[in-house]
Amino acid sequence: MPIYEFHCGKCGEDSEVPVRSSAWEGTKCPKCGSSKLEKKLSVFASSGGAPAAPASCTGQPKSCGMCGTGKPHSH
Repeated sequence: MPIYEFHCGKCGEDSEVPVRSSAWEGTKCPKCGSSKLEKKLSVFASSGGAPAAPASCTGQPKSCGMCGTGKPHSH
């Protein structure tokens, strides 16, 4: 079962939740139990191919997936 990253609109926490890809809607936040989850785009590594477009960063930790990785990026 795939693991997806979600952001909760109620408590503001980010969580990784294992869900079936076609039936993630209605999944409950593991922190507060709310169903106001938004699926996040995950940043992942790949080998070869064209370089990925730079992630957008709002300056908030974890907003772009690059903060805290040691990889150069701008806010």
